[in-house]
Amino acid sequence: MSEEITIPNEIITSKIYLIRDQKVMLDRDLAELYGVETKRLKEAVRRNTERFPEDFMFEMTKNEFQNWRTQFATSKTDQKGLRYAPFCFTEQGVTMLSCVLNSKKAIEVNIRIIRVFTKIRQTLTDNLSVKLEIEEIKKKLTNHSKNIELVFDYLDELNKKLDTPELDERKKIGYKK
Repeated sequence: MSEEITIPNEIITSKIYLIRDQKVMLDRDLAELYGVETKRLKEAVRRNTERFPEDFMFEMTKNEFQNWRTQFATSKTDQKGLRYAPFCFTEQGVTMLSCVLNSKKAIEVNIRIIRVFTKIRQTLTDNLSVKLEIEEIKKKLTNHSKNIELVFDYLDELNKKLDTPELDERKKIGYKK
């Protein structure tokens, strides 16, 4: 009986960054989750470069790396292999990485990571549809407001017509007492 890997979604989510307008995970974070050294993970990737096109994995440029390091203010003890620009893996790259590492733990961790990516994508889709519905409601309310104004304008005009003196001077009809 195998032990199921229990990594909270929050831990995986906290290791997903937005770099080059893509949601990615860094090599050191993946290495930690897979239980391997970052050095070994990078070696496996370099041995299988044909499996990692640019939309699966890319290496940070020196500029991106400097910006990223200053943004997260990594201390010397927290650098854990951050002397070199890290590899950034997209969702597809993470999937390919589990194939390259080819261990049971890598497969189980990969399944958890993919589920988190899917959950994030679903949340974004849900938020987008809610925003679209709100916009539609705003448009309807704007139209309703215009229609209500129009009704009040017509009522004002009708009121002005009813208040004319010539209507008061008319001969009244009906039963007289």
